[in-house]
Amino acid sequence: MTDNHYRRLPPVNDVLAACPPDAPREPMLAAVREELARLRAAVAQGEAMPLSATDVAGRAYARLQRATQPKLVSVINATGIVLHTNLGRAPMSHDAAQAAKRAAEGYLNLEMSLDTGKRSSRQDAVREWLCRLTGAEAATAVNNNAAATVIALRAICLGKEVVLSRGQLIEIGGSFRIPEIMAVSGAILREVGTTNRTRVSDYERAIGPNTGALLRIHPSNYRIGGFTESVAIADLVALGRKHGVPVMDDIGSGALLDFARFGFRDEPSARDSVTAGADLVWFSGDKLLGGPQAGILVGKKEFIGRIEKDPLMRAFRLDKMTLAALEATLRIYLDSERALREVPLLRMLSIPLNELRHRAEQLAVSMNTIEGVSAVAVADEAFVGGGSLPEEKMPTWVVEVTARIAIPGGSRGSPPFSPEVPLTTVSENVLAARLRRGMPAVVTRTRSGKVVFDVRTLFDHQFDATVGALARAASEPQE
Repeated sequence: MTDNHYRRLPPVNDVLAACPPDAPREPMLAAVREELARLRAAVAQGEAMPLSATDVAGRAYARLQRATQPKLVSVINATGIVLHTNLGRAPMSHDAAQAAKRAAEGYLNLEMSLDTGKRSSRQDAVREWLCRLTGAEAATAVNNNAAATVIALRAICLGKEVVLSRGQLIEIGGSFRIPEIMAVSGAILREVGTTNRTRVSDYERAIGPNTGALLRIHPSNYRIGGFTESVAIADLVALGRKHGVPVMDDIGSGALLDFARFGFRDEPSARDSVTAGADLVWFSGDKLLGGPQAGILVGKKEFIGRIEKDPLMRAFRLDKMTLAALEATLRIYLDSERALREVPLLRMLSIPLNELRHRAEQLAVSMNTIEGVSAVAVADEAFVGGGSLPEEKMPTWVVEVTARIAIPGGSRGSPPFSPEVPLTTVSENVLAARLRRGMPAVVTRTRSGKVVFDVRTLFDHQFDATVGALARAASEPQE
């Protein structure tokens, strides 16, 4: 009997003839063979497989599509976390994305002066804008803020002590710790103070003939509360001037605007640090700046010059697409009102609460048209981001969703949601997983049996796609 079933499987050539003509031949052939091998194994287990060549071709083509689909796909962020590290942090502005696209598709004057026709520095694309926006003498950029930390310490403090408060010995995302980064740079870490209290006198006692710099690191991804004391950058600068020691300031998230307008009052800005007299300031490009991933350094010409001459600069430099996107982002900031309108991060943080409520209520209405779905708009709170402003919550509005679906094997011929067909509630984890695996992928929060869609991080053009994704996720049979 098994032999008969084997013979009922179509031959490879017949299946290939039934495949879409535009399918790549070699990958398609491999997929057909894999599918036929799977079917033969099923026959060996006693399963009847009377499939036509067209059926097998369809299965093989679906297999090929699954095997060759991209690993990086666009995701709808319904978490409400504006700076979501796992989702690529800040979305870029339209102008920045278009600048990166143009740079990728053709040639550009990356390292050529169009005035002289001679070689120039790729840093020229961003240097002027960074100096204008921060008030610094000079500026440069590398591929992320960890790289900025390494190259600054290496270029300025190789073999010398860097004095840092114990309360600022942070761990950056991905288990990169400041002591380890310090060691990689070749600088020598000199800890002062305690975890919760560090004074100017602690820094001053640590200064000696081998001191290379005084360093402040803004603890972007954690907070210490209670009985605390730290040294302001202006006081650290005064101490550095007194002893002739450079002062460096890693401000982390990279604000170019005063974030107090959003209710966040403890976030340092690059201009404030430069104005206070810091010799070197560095920060991220893809956090509060709302641009591409980059490590941006601004400060005195002497120090920027030493950084750009360091051999590691070539390893850390930005590619043409990132430089183009960063320049476009910086040029938007030349007009702060334009930045508030066009930088997605700033626009999301600026959405009035009544508008968020309206958006959530409209989304809930659309979701309630899906059979088996119950959606309700409620007020809530969300974090801005884990790597920036970690404890800063913002009021928001969300849509809480539950879904009930038909159990397979109900009354034959009954509509899926008729009274004759039993229904079961889909768990929030199952529904959230279906949304993540869908096309488009939708990432949500979950709690107390509900899937939560936060409208703060949904773009207007994503609302219909989000409703469609929920409809497909809710209609999948319960396993």
